[in-house]
Amino acid sequence: MRAVMKIFLTGGCGFIGSAAVRYLIENGHEVLNIDKLTYAGDLRTVAEVVNHSDYQFLQADITDKQAMNEAMHNYKPDAVLHLAAESHVDRSIDGPSVFIDTNIAGTSVLLDAALAYWRELPSAGQAAFKFVHVSTDEVFGSLGKTGLFNEQTPYDPSSPYSASKAASDHLVRAWQRTFGLPTMVTNCSNNYGPFQFPEKLIPTIIRTALAGELIPVYGKGENIRDWLYVNDHVRALFEVLTKGVPGETYNIGGNSEQKNIDIVNLVCRVLDKQVGQAKGETYCDQISFVTDRPGHDFRYAIDASKIKRELGWQPETEFENGIEKTIAWYLENRSWWQKTDKKSGRLGLIVEGK
Repeated sequence: MRAVMKIFLTGGCGFIGSAAVRYLIENGHEVLNIDKLTYAGDLRTVAEVVNHSDYQFLQADITDKQAMNEAMHNYKPDAVLHLAAESHVDRSIDGPSVFIDTNIAGTSVLLDAALAYWRELPSAGQAAFKFVHVSTDEVFGSLGKTGLFNEQTPYDPSSPYSASKAASDHLVRAWQRTFGLPTMVTNCSNNYGPFQFPEKLIPTIIRTALAGELIPVYGKGENIRDWLYVNDHVRALFEVLTKGVPGETYNIGGNSEQKNIDIVNLVCRVLDKQVGQAKGETYCDQISFVTDRPGHDFRYAIDASKIKRELGWQPETEFENGIEKTIAWYLENRSWWQKTDKKSGRLGLIVEGK
């Protein structure tokens, strides 16, 4: 049995972060969840653990140096799991500055706080400490029709979002190489599952279909992404936390490449089955192709052989089964996403999900 860890987790009221919080608490670990509660942060995502004795919450901004230093020294964590980030590509095109502030400056502040804390630990505590930075495959840019991103793929970001994540990845590695802070970076493919904010691809298809609206698809829907069920992702992060080697990078993928248009059609077919339509009608009739997004990368695909080989992780959720489970959750929790819709000022075109 693995020892109980105290984990300093940022962004724990977001989509992936809240899944990590729930998983860690369920598996007997202690968590301090730090979240600014921006439009995409929602306390309802952690409602099932909010009264648990192993869970604490602090509303704070990771760019706040004093708050991060105090939280680090007061909580005395065994590890940091850094998920807090602005993550919506379209929003980064609308306004890049908040992505630079949170994703780059915020990561720098967090690294400094962790380094100051780590330096004060006894040698055994320093040897056990881990800082895991959760990033994206978008930092690698666009693939052609063949090939996979691996841990040695050069960075070539296309959007302000991916550029800000690339910069934060480099900072994390620099703090390890320069100061010895035991950091690791993970680069994941597109996530999907319960509690994903409605601006992302799969929940956007669901909510627009159910509302009887047109389902917008960029270009011809030919862009390809690798898809990863969020619960599989948090299992991978736990393996990195407990068995990962400082200084290493781990790619986390779902082994499930899909064209955007194929995903839209699949979601519509599952909705036809789970919700029902009038005879001869289908939600696919609501699909509408719109002007492509600027700098839209053609294809992402992850080679996740390293994390399988070295840490023993691999995805367990088959894509169609994961889609069925995700849609069932959204149908059972309409009040959650309908209320969440009202928090956002931008629920426009489809983008992929991180």
